[in-house]
Amino acid sequence: MRWDPDAVVGVLVALLGAGLVTAGVLWKGRAVRPFAASRARSIAQREYARDLQRAADHVIAAARGSAGEGEPAIVTVEAVRRMTEERYGYTGVERRHAAAALRRRFEHGRCAADCVTDAFG
Repeated sequence: MRWDPDAVVGVLVALLGAGLVTAGVLWKGRAVRPFAASRARSIAQREYARDLQRAADHVIAAARGSAGEGEPAIVTVEAVRRMTEERYGYTGVERRHAAAALRRRFEHGRCAADCVTDAFG
């Protein structure tokens, strides 16, 4: 019996393809799911807090840029909520979270001299 080289290559390619498909099916769950649900939640919470603070920084900078000469920059919690939802894709950002992030950035950025906010009310 004589082996045709094209048939041997075809069988090897088919076996290699079947092996890769099997490996993909077995390892797919590990690549998609986090290793620990608690770690995934803590990472999501850190990202949420970071994105809120970035949105607050952006809103403060935009308000300072649009304020007239000698006028205070008006920074609202609603603007921070809207920015977080539009820019970072969160839905239903809670007002208390946005207010807390705005208060932190307001105090950190020394905004009391030239800004007015409703985050403390």
